[in-house]
Amino acid sequence: MATQLARPHRFTGDEYRRMAELGILPAGPMELIDGRVLLGGQPWRFSTRDYHRLAEVGILSEDDRVELIEGEVIEMSPIGSRHASVVRRLTARFTRRLGDAAVVSVHNPLDLEDGTQPEPDVLLLQPRADFYAEAHPTPADVLLLVEVADSSLPVDRIRKADLYAAAGIAEYWVADVERRRVFVHTRPLPSGYALVETRDYDDRWSAGTLPQLTLGGPDIFG
Repeated sequence: MATQLARPHRFTGDEYRRMAELGILPAGPMELIDGRVLLGGQPWRFSTRDYHRLAEVGILSEDDRVELIEGEVIEMSPIGSRHASVVRRLTARFTRRLGDAAVVSVHNPLDLEDGTQPEPDVLLLQPRADFYAEAHPTPADVLLLVEVADSSLPVDRIRKADLYAAAGIAEYWVADVERRRVFVHTRPLPSGYALVETRDYDDRWSAGTLPQLTLGGPDIFG
């Protein structure tokens, strides 16, 4: 993307050397500038496999709030109490109203393509008996994707919307915590969502992919 809307994770010199020693980084004219791994002045793009290796060898830990976006390890915004409450409300509403019609997944990975593995706030997935034990879900498994936004609103409305549309996610909601409204994205195209509608606090609407699921502002924001 041309506009940098998220903060890349900064690696230490020791971590950079370990990545090279372990073969996570290839031999060549690599450099570490201000904590970022660069090749020819451009950010190095990690594969999904190498991203997981960073965790396996302890360069990334469970305490690191990061996700893989277009080959870059990106730091996620801290979760405030209002953000967390919206995620909990959505989880409770979805679980109660959908039952076995969808798997509710919270802050878990979604494989979009090699080098891109975000961790959306809430996913509604096609039911599967193993609850995706063998592999992370892919776009074909997604019924509805929700990101809850406060400080991350520009990232969620621009960069992530473009990524999710290009991947073919049929319906994507951005819950704006500050203004208590929801941006409903549908009709995905390679260039972005063809339709984006704003649902205000007093509105009620149904998910296009799950018509039995009807929500309003109070259900989401309290």
